[in-house]
Amino acid sequence: MNRRAPTLAPTLALATAIALLISGCAPGSRAPAEPSNAPASSAAASPACVSDPAAVVKAKLPDAANGPLPVAIVSTVDAAVTATMPQSATPGAVVAIRSPQGTWIKAYGVADPATGAAMTDDVYQRVGSVTKTFTGTLVLQLAQQGKLSLDDTISQYLSGIPNGSTVTIRQLLDMTSGLASYTLDSAWQKTFFAQPEKVWTPDELVTVAKSLKPLFKPGAEYNYSNTNTVLLGKLIEKVTGSSYADVLQSRILDPLTLRDTSFPGESAEFPSPHAQGSTMQSPDATATHPVITTDWNPSWGWTAGEMISTAENMLRYDRALGTGQGLLSAHEQEQRLSSFPSPRDTYSYGLAMGCVGGWVGHTGELPGYNSTVYYQTDSDTAVVILTNSDIASGDCTESATLADNPKGIPCNIPAGRLLTAIGAALGHPFSTPPQH
Repeated sequence: MNRRAPTLAPTLALATAIALLISGCAPGSRAPAEPSNAPASSAAASPACVSDPAAVVKAKLPDAANGPLPVAIVSTVDAAVTATMPQSATPGAVVAIRSPQGTWIKAYGVADPATGAAMTDDVYQRVGSVTKTFTGTLVLQLAQQGKLSLDDTISQYLSGIPNGSTVTIRQLLDMTSGLASYTLDSAWQKTFFAQPEKVWTPDELVTVAKSLKPLFKPGAEYNYSNTNTVLLGKLIEKVTGSSYADVLQSRILDPLTLRDTSFPGESAEFPSPHAQGSTMQSPDATATHPVITTDWNPSWGWTAGEMISTAENMLRYDRALGTGQGLLSAHEQEQRLSSFPSPRDTYSYGLAMGCVGGWVGHTGELPGYNSTVYYQTDSDTAVVILTNSDIASGDCTESATLADNPKGIPCNIPAGRLLTAIGAALGHPFSTPPQH
């Protein structure tokens, strides 16, 4: 599955792009592009992605973590980001790190290419598929409380879902359900590009998804699909009897004090300050004039990708997501950290998050915005990157690039490229599969 098709041919040529659009760690997260859920050929010879889940869930962050990151580390990371920004097709970026040694947040570049307004470290960002980790966490909380089982089929809660009597909640979480993403539907794509400010209801998205033929037998393969996480959103509402927004607020946002994180629902309103987002994912985009997407309505992503947050809030959430602290029991989190089917050096997808090289988390992408929220389990380090572009750069064979696109470097999207550079600077490589 390719990361995205060239934007020069409208609608159908953009099919892959939109199908992966709000992905997470891979096509959608697209800073790893093709996660694998194939089992390791030899468990003994292939170490798990997270080497010691029990130690991760017990990690205690010292008081020093709330102070400034040591100058030597800041200097190394800042140099890596500064060197990488010109290779990344983004006007600006915010980078945030918290480790046992301290915390550091810095903004780079501009928030608005038209005015030259500088990027600031307090901007609000559409975090795209990072939303999937919140939805997955809520489902795991409900399972922990005995309100559902991950081995229940989705037909026990929602009717009319293709293969619903055999698709399990676990398969929705780890993207092995075989259900096609509603964003693959050509009629949906046509409407989306013609009316990017349109409000989509969850039921409309589910109706489109129900009309699509499953891609494979449940559990047989891996395929990143936004349909999976939208159905999980409907499941949460069914089991709790409350709106997704209310459940999210009471179970995650309030307990973690994420006051600058929100689920906008039908609204395209963007809190201030925010950056102007640039994309090539539009029939109107050209190599010299990408499209500004700031006012595009994110409701089409619903529980798979429409949340808004800040670097500071995501930094706090990042560590909670990785350790489970404040979100899940130690047992439940250990199970989550053990859910990645591929060995350590291969990106794979588990229970609503991905892992490679001991880094766990998710990438988020909506047209115009790209985010990475990853936690390094070996060093207790959270890294968050927000960029106001989702445009690929480098030796891309299928992704549309800008006129001044740098050559001789692997194809990647902005936040993924920056995380790769930062991981190397920190001594914990973050490797992304080849982009196209």
